[in-house]
Amino acid sequence: MLLIRKRAYARAGLIGNPSDGYHGKTISVIVRNFFAQVVLYEWDRVEIIGSDEDQSRFRSVGELVQDVKLHGYYGGVRLVKATIKKFAEYCRAQKIELHRRNFSIRYQSNIPRQVGLAGSSAIIVATLRSLLDFYYIDIPLEIQPSLARAVETEELGIAAGLQDRVIQVYEGAVYMDFARQRLCEKAGYEYGVYERLDPALLPPLYIAYKDTVSEPTEVFHNDIRERYKRGDETVVRAMAKFADLAFEGRTALLAKDHHQLTRLMNDNFDTRRSIYELPKAQIEMVEVARSIGASAKFAGSGGAIIGSYANEEMFAHLRDRLRAIDCVVLKPIVAFS
Repeated sequence: MLLIRKRAYARAGLIGNPSDGYHGKTISVIVRNFFAQVVLYEWDRVEIIGSDEDQSRFRSVGELVQDVKLHGYYGGVRLVKATIKKFAEYCRAQKIELHRRNFSIRYQSNIPRQVGLAGSSAIIVATLRSLLDFYYIDIPLEIQPSLARAVETEELGIAAGLQDRVIQVYEGAVYMDFARQRLCEKAGYEYGVYERLDPALLPPLYIAYKDTVSEPTEVFHNDIRERYKRGDETVVRAMAKFADLAFEGRTALLAKDHHQLTRLMNDNFDTRRSIYELPKAQIEMVEVARSIGASAKFAGSGGAIIGSYANEEMFAHLRDRLRAIDCVVLKPIVAFS
């Protein structure tokens, strides 16, 4: 029996986020410590099997409330279903004939939910990879992130930039340019300029997160997007600055100027703080890390931070201080050694 098993990993925005949704520039890294996995095998009908996150039975109202806090009102089944639909529509539009065999598909994920590590898009990318294998189809690599993004923006009505999907498709470390004049189009999908960077250029990195202070991405981004659409000068200038920081970050990485990258990452957070109303618990994470000399910024939409540190002594101090405020602290695996 044909059995397909595909993974997509968590990611962290190193610098430039959240400008990817506003024609900006970003650098992101993959985080192989966590992943979403999809298993697909031939079956007599199309069947989508939920994971523990999709449960609808609870021992008490309290358990239901806790589940919603951790996973939101929806699990991953909607993501899998929407990905299958979007994939089929893409193939139809491109006049790609699909064989008529059916399949059963299920997912699981150990990516911490709603802390800005791109757990939802990982499920989508892993599902897309499984479908490509099952139907023996190639979709150009540069289009895959745009197709994955359309699953959320067009099918589910969730605001989403391309950054998460680009790094999860390309993996490693990637510099992305989404400026309007750099965008290309193929098969009805726009995409930016994506440049792979050698992970060996990266400084020592850490990630810390609190799943107790998380919130869905669509909630986090809502007000800023509306202000940007209205032409709010403060927000427009901030998005341009995020893009500039990413460009400068690329230059710093290529020169292995880790001191400059530290400054730029801190500036990224300070700029974000100037336009967002941020939860105090998330600000505290950044301030604790920066108080001992590490850089710190949001890895995504909030709940997790990423930064660099100088040496193992600093990392030990950083880990202890962040654990004292109930953070999980780890070193991201960007590339297999």
